[in-house]
Amino acid sequence: MFVGAVGKSAQLGLHTWLPDAMEGPTPVSALIHAATLVISGVFLICRCSSLFELSPTALAVMTVFGGMTALFAGATGLVQNDLKRVIAYSTCSQLGYMIFACGLSGYSVGVFHLANHAAFKALLFLSAGSVIHAMNNEQDMRRMGGLVRVLPLTYSMILIGSLALMGFPFLTGFYSKDVILEIAFASYTVPGHFAWTLGTLAAACTAFYSTRLLFLTFLVKPSAHRSVMEGAHDSPFVMAFPLFVLSFGAIFLGYITRDLAIGLGSTFWQQSLFTHPSHMLFTEAEFIPHYIKLFPVICALSSSAIAFYL
Repeated sequence: MFVGAVGKSAQLGLHTWLPDAMEGPTPVSALIHAATLVISGVFLICRCSSLFELSPTALAVMTVFGGMTALFAGATGLVQNDLKRVIAYSTCSQLGYMIFACGLSGYSVGVFHLANHAAFKALLFLSAGSVIHAMNNEQDMRRMGGLVRVLPLTYSMILIGSLALMGFPFLTGFYSKDVILEIAFASYTVPGHFAWTLGTLAAACTAFYSTRLLFLTFLVKPSAHRSVMEGAHDSPFVMAFPLFVLSFGAIFLGYITRDLAIGLGSTFWQQSLFTHPSHMLFTEAEFIPHYIKLFPVICALSSSAIAFYL
């Protein structure tokens, strides 16, 4: 069952279809690759949690695979030049977080991150589609640049989505990604600490490629053809309205739903997710040192600053 989830949720080894599937129309990739298709592997694992909880070996394998996928896809995203391909590898990386959260028996956090990720990743994909539409179907970031004056609305939307993705404090991604890393550290097992290390490095990679994407597309000197730049225009209302709706999700969704969905005493999932009593890590995760809780945020901000400098 986990191998099925590896194929469906693009984990390491069976991940290559996901970046290639980005060739389709952007609304399709926004819907399928952010909110429905790729997450069904995570959904399968969460709904079958009562089976997985009985096999510590399966949980350890999931944790290791998820951690490796998070770092591998994040590192690959650093060197991509296709705008949508960067976001595709980012999806792959975030799926790694969800899988290793499930491997650590944090199913509720995995589903919470799944829902949060759907909001800001759909925002990023549709904003990328807005850029590609404005640039006459150009997807190579090296042939863009200087778009912040031409597409101010799209820029602000991609900025919100990128900050939520990199786990910037008090945006949606921060509330789920950091809890996943806290649970990994609080597990006090070799797979758990392995996943925490790789997940923290992946958070630094995420911040770097998000900042790089913003720079190459919007902030550096224009490198597109003059005729393309003259024809570039911001999204019409029919394209901009979904961006507005999703931007609210990217900013507020995690804050509004965090106490409902995760943590001790939440009855939100009731019998749909089962965690063995000996695998409950939420109590330990509350009491790990503060610098460990802040470390992923510090890594992300410093990585973003390095990308800014470079």
